[in-house]
Amino acid sequence: MTQPGYDAVADHYSETFPTPYQSPLERHVVAAFADLVRRRPREAVVLDVGCGLGHITADLAAKGLDVVGVDPSRQMLEIARRNYPELRFVHDDAKLESTNLGGRSIAAILARCSLIHLPPSDVPNVLAGWAARMAPGALVAVAGQTTDTVSEISEFDHAVAPAWRWHPDSLSEALSRAGFDEVWRTISRPDVHHRFPEVHLVARRR
Repeated sequence: MTQPGYDAVADHYSETFPTPYQSPLERHVVAAFADLVRRRPREAVVLDVGCGLGHITADLAAKGLDVVGVDPSRQMLEIARRNYPELRFVHDDAKLESTNLGGRSIAAILARCSLIHLPPSDVPNVLAGWAARMAPGALVAVAGQTTDTVSEISEFDHAVAPAWRWHPDSLSEALSRAGFDEVWRTISRPDVHHRFPEVHLVARRR
């Protein structure tokens, strides 16, 4: 369980992306998600799946959430732990099979540009695994590059690792089949920082 592509570029990523967000929309979307999560039971934990350098994990913690960063890249986690020694980071992938929460429940899962690296055939099982560990009302937020064609899932030339774009409706349907109901979504068009449209989709465990 590792991510050799991100291991190789961890230092470069740290230099290229010194801050957590590339646009105000990204920052506001995560803030809105955190606001929803703060209404959940305080004893539950938030997982930042695919936390990378730990920037957004730290932002969620600054917003008052009890958060654990999860990532399959040991080199990314080394940088995250160095920069945010007060936070907890776990070496694991999106399946969360090695993430021990000591019996605590999961209030929410944030997965920004991490599920895109899973083969599409793996995504339903991952989402179902999340649902099995989450109580009704728990939240997920998934973000990634999208397609313009309904039901299309398209592999694209990501610079680091194999990756796929999902149409937002297809992503919502996958979440629904796993036991989550969509709450809201945002879609942004390509710009100087983003080659493709991107979606942030928030859903609640039914």
